[in-house]
Amino acid sequence: MSGKASSSQSSVGLSGPGGLSHVYIQYPPLQCEISGSRGLFYDDGNKLLLSPTLDQVFSWKTMPFSPLVAPTSDTISEGPILSIRYSLDAKLIAIQRSNREIQFWHRETGETFSQSCRSESESILGFFWTDCPLCDIVFVKTSGLDLFAYNSESKSLHLVETRKLNVCWYAYTHESRLVLLASGMQCKTFNGFQLSSAGIIRLPRFEMAMAKPEANSKPVLAAEDIYIITVYGRIYCLQVDRVAMLLHSYRFYRDAVVQQGSLPIYSSRIAVSVVDNVLLVHQVDAKVIILYDIFADSRAPISAPLPLLLRGLRRFNSSASRSGREDIESSEANVVSGNETITYGDEWIFLVPDLICDVASKCLWKIHLDLEASSAIAASSSEMPSVLEFLQRRKLEANKAKQLCLAIVRTIILEHRPVPMVARAMDILVTNYSHSIKTGSYLKGIKSEKTSPSTVPHVSSPSAVAEVTASRVGALEKSVQHEFAAGVDSELFNRSSTLLSSDSEDNAISEPQKTNSSDIHFFYGKVDGENLMGAETSSTDVQPTSLQHQLLGPSNNALNANAPEQQEAQLTSPAISPDQMYSFIFAPIEEEMVGDPSYLVAIIIEFLHSANSEKVKVHPNLYVLTIQLLARYERYAELGLYVINKIVEPSKEVALQLLESGRQNIQTRKLGLDMLRQLSLHHDYVLFLVQDGYYLEALRYARKYKVNTVRPSLFLEAAFASNDSQHLAAVLRFFSDFIPGFQSTSDHNTYYRILNEMNSSIAA
Repeated sequence: MSGKASSSQSSVGLSGPGGLSHVYIQYPPLQCEISGSRGLFYDDGNKLLLSPTLDQVFSWKTMPFSPLVAPTSDTISEGPILSIRYSLDAKLIAIQRSNREIQFWHRETGETFSQSCRSESESILGFFWTDCPLCDIVFVKTSGLDLFAYNSESKSLHLVETRKLNVCWYAYTHESRLVLLASGMQCKTFNGFQLSSAGIIRLPRFEMAMAKPEANSKPVLAAEDIYIITVYGRIYCLQVDRVAMLLHSYRFYRDAVVQQGSLPIYSSRIAVSVVDNVLLVHQVDAKVIILYDIFADSRAPISAPLPLLLRGLRRFNSSASRSGREDIESSEANVVSGNETITYGDEWIFLVPDLICDVASKCLWKIHLDLEASSAIAASSSEMPSVLEFLQRRKLEANKAKQLCLAIVRTIILEHRPVPMVARAMDILVTNYSHSIKTGSYLKGIKSEKTSPSTVPHVSSPSAVAEVTASRVGALEKSVQHEFAAGVDSELFNRSSTLLSSDSEDNAISEPQKTNSSDIHFFYGKVDGENLMGAETSSTDVQPTSLQHQLLGPSNNALNANAPEQQEAQLTSPAISPDQMYSFIFAPIEEEMVGDPSYLVAIIIEFLHSANSEKVKVHPNLYVLTIQLLARYERYAELGLYVINKIVEPSKEVALQLLESGRQNIQTRKLGLDMLRQLSLHHDYVLFLVQDGYYLEALRYARKYKVNTVRPSLFLEAAFASNDSQHLAAVLRFFSDFIPGFQSTSDHNTYYRILNEMNSSIAA
């Protein structure tokens, strides 16, 4: 494993709370200081940080990460410890005592047994547990791989298979289940195996690229130069080329290993982390981090390099009040438990995906991505749609990503950015929402699920995914609408494998092994999950905008990794529904914008086009808003075209608004009446005909469509108001003929008397 920081250490220096960065670590860390500790070990198969003493081993769970988690302990015997890890079922403890022997402890009974090399010419480089059906544990030796199965009855290991290879060193990760074996004079030739619950897959042999130095010397690739990561469910290997100052990327497929390009590096020492599928490249010498989203084709960084911040540390301020405590952020140093913690110090070990172990301070930090800062930094560019695409791919803080997307769109509209740019933004949001509905991720976001580590995730083929109806989605949305609205109000507007198939977005990642470290040794196990087979088809300085202030390969079978340990969250999808677009974008903006509504109407029309192309149902009130805007500035002809051409979809709400806006324009009101009739809203249609004085036409319509829900008194009042006795007589006769018992009602008696009076006055 790599990840040890450079020897250059900066002096203590604190940045104020206004320090800006897109990545931070949160105080307090997980303290792992145990008296008599013989070092720290990381078991990524069980997500445990281990600290053995002379006769005990203490373990802390690192997922879910909690700085207050208490350690558990197990008794072990004395002896050297090169590596240590628990079995995936947590029943056994395996300790590598030497390069020839591994000792096993049964936790319940305390019984022990050992397994040694059979040949004097070979040595053990390391081991890892696996849930492969063929074996339980794998020894990596200089002569290849030994696959053993554990016999619970005899409490011993049984050799299942041997893979003979020359091995200089190896790298293995938990999520990928992929082991890479380095060989050759320069250690740049690799054999790869993936041991998953589906079986064993051997990858094609391949060589990594290494630039030649000017001298005749040949550089040797070290284990510290290799990182196996899992991003968006895809398995990559990142290789540091110190001569070319590049970070080469390789992606694994069933029958090929394909180089996917290279990223520039600016430090002789780097480390790699992955947070929410975002690649973090730590430029250790420069003490900055560069972010990449390798889902996109572009190899450009997401934003400018910025330092790693420490947040949440409270220090006593003697010059302040008695409480005298303030939150500060440090990009250089802070004090933790009496020990000076220096960013990128010699004793920092980076654990992929998102952990940092400070060996000197005996503590563990978790790396966090600040979406708000990242978006504000990137928002200074003209590539605003790219920022939205980036945010729509975030899952760990989906609610914040959603709020930031809403804030970005709201701001670019208020700033009157070019319509094509806003239209592109609308396309991104609508397309992502449509995709999340079809794949079911939007509903998973509404009702979050936490998968237990022992559960094998089930992956459905795209054809098996059923579309969710808009009515079902709408009903589920209402259950979380109130909570989301509260978050928006407070945080948004107040700020003014197998070889992989689909692009599943699993984001748990591990890091390769580092074989030599004086104080800490990190080895890798396996995830409790399953890889499934499938097929896959195949930014310069700018001026800040107001948004900154508001937000601060080829077609093949690809190697897939699963991440069952998903963090439970209230919202796991940042997709924005059309209802939310109306409630949190268009409705508030309409209140703020003044003057000619042409721009806002153009934006709404672009949104409607996007929704129509994705067959997404739009909130009826958005059509109502469009009508209100056009009618307010008496653009009735344009309004009529939108209705006739079905750009404005018919609905009862739209029809009622057309009738309301049509008080000043008869043609618009007629459009509203026609829409009621088209929608078969017979009661409303008859009612408005009567209100407009067309009561005889309303009677004929009511008779034809058997509308009996409108009170007769409304027709009689309208006929009386016309001062036409013949019309009043016709209405009375109609209800007398078609409503049984009408002649005995008070309405009949009243208007029959009125009719007689009208006839008497005419005769006189």
